[in-house]
Amino acid sequence: MQLVGNWNYPTRVWIGPGRIVELAAACALAGIRKPLLVTDAILAGMPMIGAALAALAEAGIPATLFSDVQGNPVEANVYRGVDALRAGGHDGVIAFGGGSALDVGKVIAFMAGQRRPMWDFEDIGDWWTRADADAILPVVAVPTTAGTGSEVGRAGVITHDATHTKKVIFHPRMLPAVALCDPELTVGLPAGVTAATGIDAFVHCLEAYCAPGYHPLAEGIAVEGMRLVQTYLPRAVANGADLEARTQMMAAAAMGATAFQKGLGGVHALAHAVGALYGTHHGLTNGVILPYVLAYNRAAIQSKIERLSRWLGLAPDFAAFMQWILDLRRTIGIPERLTDLGVGVGVDRAALVATMALADPTASGNPVPLDVASLERLFRAAVSGDLASR
Repeated sequence: MQLVGNWNYPTRVWIGPGRIVELAAACALAGIRKPLLVTDAILAGMPMIGAALAALAEAGIPATLFSDVQGNPVEANVYRGVDALRAGGHDGVIAFGGGSALDVGKVIAFMAGQRRPMWDFEDIGDWWTRADADAILPVVAVPTTAGTGSEVGRAGVITHDATHTKKVIFHPRMLPAVALCDPELTVGLPAGVTAATGIDAFVHCLEAYCAPGYHPLAEGIAVEGMRLVQTYLPRAVANGADLEARTQMMAAAAMGATAFQKGLGGVHALAHAVGALYGTHHGLTNGVILPYVLAYNRAAIQSKIERLSRWLGLAPDFAAFMQWILDLRRTIGIPERLTDLGVGVGVDRAALVATMALADPTASGNPVPLDVASLERLFRAAVSGDLASR
């Protein structure tokens, strides 16, 4: 089977090995003549970035590099990028990297022509309508991990320094004009990063599938996304050069981000709070927290999990599905407890984590209602590794 395609779902997705050579064509299609290439400090020194800049220059598209992007990006990363974009007279952004670089790149392009502070566009109600839509610059997204799916998303997650909370900046026109998904860019990822980003894609699909509400399109995408993760994530972790597995995981990541338009839930609510306070990797944190929230939601999702289990070739039983989750985590090296990520050691922040998680917009999508007490119990269970005390 040839793993190459041009999709419009929900935006243009050019997927397949070696397609980074089409970066200049993607810029031309997006109407970008002088891009700001946004990436993180580690990727900035890697050959793939130098090669991309050289290829763009050869095609007559001069690009400038901006790499002030940290793992859990903050508002300063965005505003410095906006300053660089304006100073260089850039007319668009190439967001190149993992989820953090993609999010920052999209928000830079969004904020380039806005006159209000960034937090005025948080994903609350209709706040996005405050933006000047005509001032939003185009984006070409080039993911180098298979996890967040930010390349097909209409938002960026940025940490608010003053409150240590992760906030979602949203606008429909933040959707990249082209998502250029070349699995060869992910071949060099360490097994641990492959596992952490891959389990993130799975959690996106699972929480979207379980979120209440009627959205069969999202659920269908989520189910197939989970099947791809089931089949290909262990392969990608075991052999980083497996291009079929890498391609299918890039597809699964985009599917997760497409599906979670239906909603997310308690896993993300807690992971956002933990990540903001402790600086943990988002996907890895999701992977650790997942079974505790899954068990908490059992009464509301049991029949859906049984149906999903049939699609995944598992016994149609909630306990069997839970055991498969635990086995998958063990196989790919996801820790069982948050203490393994350095969380929960020292000052007790359980009440603060719970309060922050409840305020997170993803909490409202949980199939079983959450409150501070339940979130505190879930956090403590994930810290100690006690599934029985969720």
